[in-house]
Amino acid sequence: MTFAETFKALSDPVRRRILELLKNERLSAGEIGSHFDMTGATISYHLGILKKADLVLESREKNFIYYELNTSVLEEIMLWISELKGGTSDVEKI
Repeated sequence: MTFAETFKALSDPVRRRILELLKNERLSAGEIGSHFDMTGATISYHLGILKKADLVLESREKNFIYYELNTSVLEEIMLWISELKGGTSDVEKI
């Protein structure tokens, strides 16, 4: 996971909405797709970008693939932003 991939994934409103859907429960691609007016291929494309950025995890059960939020990546981003906002930097030492 790189921050560039993560921020690219977060830049799209559809992907942000998918993450919101996964906030409380894991869902199959079909369940995710039922919240949008787009093809299954488009949903798969967005899920692929989210997986590449490690923002979602997938698990297989029988004939279904379930997706869930990967909170560890979000925690890492929040920690970085928090440190950037309130931490000391080399500029302050000069």
